[in-house]
Amino acid sequence: MKPSTHRPTQAVIDLAAIQENIKNFKSFVGGRVKVWAVVKANGYGHGAIRVAQSADNLVSGFCVSNLDEAIELRSHGIVKPILVLSGIEPQDIHIAANLRVAVTVPSLEWLTLVTQNLEGVETAHLQLHIKVDSGMGRIGVTTAAEANVIIRLADEFGMDFDGIFTHFATADEVSQDKFEQQKQRFDVIVAELSRRPRYVHSSNSAAGIWHKETIQDIERLGDALYGLNPSGRTLDMTYEIKSALTLKSELTHIKTIAAGETVGYGGEFVADQATIVGTVPIGYADGWIREMTGFHVLVAGQKCQIIGRISMDQMTIALNDQLPIGTKVTLIGQDGDETITVDDVAAHRGTINYEVVCLLSDRIKRTYING
Repeated sequence: MKPSTHRPTQAVIDLAAIQENIKNFKSFVGGRVKVWAVVKANGYGHGAIRVAQSADNLVSGFCVSNLDEAIELRSHGIVKPILVLSGIEPQDIHIAANLRVAVTVPSLEWLTLVTQNLEGVETAHLQLHIKVDSGMGRIGVTTAAEANVIIRLADEFGMDFDGIFTHFATADEVSQDKFEQQKQRFDVIVAELSRRPRYVHSSNSAAGIWHKETIQDIERLGDALYGLNPSGRTLDMTYEIKSALTLKSELTHIKTIAAGETVGYGGEFVADQATIVGTVPIGYADGWIREMTGFHVLVAGQKCQIIGRISMDQMTIALNDQLPIGTKVTLIGQDGDETITVDDVAAHRGTINYEVVCLLSDRIKRTYING
C-alpha cells in the first residue's frame, strides 16, 4: 500500500530513541551479548528498512519473520547476518542460500523436502538454525533425537548447522513456572546434541529484560528495541527505554451539533448538549480500529473523547473549544502535560502494545527524525 503523503496523519519515528534503547540494553546485560534486532512485521510498524539501517552499527544481526522480509533488507544494503524465524517454502531454499540468509528448520520433514530442492544450490552457503518447541506449541522439534537426525542430514548435503533456538511463552509474566520448564527442556536438548553449533539462543526481549542470566549467544531484541515494555504494565522495566513512535494528525473539519443530533455510522453517539465535533483523517483502514471509540486523543494539550464509530478513513472527536482547521491532534505521544502511550491504547483495546503498533497500516506515512 502506498503511504498517504498528502494527508496529515503520520507516524513519527525517533531513530535516536531506537539507538538509545539498544545501547541501554547492552549496558544492562554487558558487552559479551550479541544483539540481533528483530525487525519483522515492518519493524513492528516502525519501518523495517530505516530501523535496520539505524541499528546496523549497534547490532550483530537481524531477525525477520519470512523470506520476503529478508530479501527486503538485503536489497537495501543490510549485509549482516539475517535469520528467518519461521520456516520458508522448501522450493525457495536457493534464494536463502544466494542471499546468505539463515533459515529456521522447524522439523525433519521440512529439511527432507529441502534436500529435494537443492539442484544448483551452493549448500555451504545454506545456514540452518534448528527450532526447538520447548513449550510454545507452534513449530520446532521436541527431542534431541530429531535434532541430531537433522544435523546428520545437513552434514550429508554440506549445509551449515549454524544455530539452535527456542522461544519462551511466558518470560514476560510474574509466574516463573512455565519459563523454567521451557528453559529446562531446551537445555536438555542442547546438552544431548551431537555437537554444539555456533549460536545457541533463547532470549527474546522479555527474557533478556527479566532473565538476563539465561542469555546465551544471541539476544533477539524486539519489543524493547522500539521502547515498549514486553509485559505491558505487568512487570517494571529493569533499565530505561524510550518509546520511538508518535502518532499525529490534524483537524480537517469542525462543526457544532445540537443536543439530540447523532454522529457516525449507526447513529450510536447522540449529543446530550451542544457539542463541538472535530473530524480527524484516520480510521480502521489505518489500524486505528473501531474499538478506539470511547478513548481519547490530545488536542491543544487537553484530552478529547473519540465519539461515534470509527470509520474506515475518518473519526470524530468531541472538542473542548472551537479550533481552526489544521490544529494538531496527538493519538500517541505527548501534548503539553498530557501523554498517551502505546500501552494506554492497548489497555483500552484489551490487547498488547505489539498489536497496536503492528496494526498501523502502510497507508500511514512514516516520518523519521534524528536519523
